[in-house]
Amino acid sequence: MGHVIVVGNEKGGAGKSTISVHIAVACVISGLKVAALDLDRRQRTFERYFENRARWAHTQEIELASPEFHFLVPKHAHQLQETNGEVQDATRTLIDEMCAGHDIVVIDAPGADTPASRVAHACADTLVTPLNDSFVDFDLLAEIDPVTGNIGKPSVYAEMVWQARKIKAATQGQSIDWVLMRNRLSPLDAKNKRRVGDALSTLAQRIGFRVAPGLSERVIYREMFTAGLTLLDLSDEGAAAAFTLSHVAARQELRDLILALNIAPIATAGGIGF
Repeated sequence: MGHVIVVGNEKGGAGKSTISVHIAVACVISGLKVAALDLDRRQRTFERYFENRARWAHTQEIELASPEFHFLVPKHAHQLQETNGEVQDATRTLIDEMCAGHDIVVIDAPGADTPASRVAHACADTLVTPLNDSFVDFDLLAEIDPVTGNIGKPSVYAEMVWQARKIKAATQGQSIDWVLMRNRLSPLDAKNKRRVGDALSTLAQRIGFRVAPGLSERVIYREMFTAGLTLLDLSDEGAAAAFTLSHVAARQELRDLILALNIAPIATAGGIGF
């Protein structure tokens, strides 16, 4: 069965689709057979990225490493009458089919609590949650006292992950490795950066997640979308963008993230291929 990686966070703008694309391409380059699924049927950023990628490869007459994309099409979607149960059954069936024929399954979850997203979370072997370095994003995980800084009860997303973990344990007898990545970190040692870090360290022990290095804020991620390119496609010769020392640093950040995820199939395949 394939290893399921779900990139999830109910907060929009956290970088889920960018992370999903880079994880998927990194796994393909590492020699793994990868399936991809975009559960945000409204924005479709993950899916659109690979549509742009296929078009760029065709116009440039080159080959680019890409996953095999799959699509969730509920039976009565055109009538908007599908029930939650039908959507959940369709999602679970599709994920099982993807797992049966692939080493890795990468799922980009929507920034909302949906029936399909709940099923995907409960199927995850690795859950990656990008989090901007802000207490606005932290609020999805837990409440925090503005005066004392003490952490209160878990918030909506943490509660949803807890339910997914219980379902995973009951149905498959396995756990979910929850990895929270601090995204868009400032290079400055700011007071807010330290406060968020301290709060995450405390909360990690309470609700059970690991903190991994994320990706810095870089214009290159937005520039590459229209061509569907990733950091792994850039070379000294360039590919729709000049190759700079900043990109070298960005590739190292991505490598550190993939290593931190500790995905078993990559180790079995001989390690990271970039």
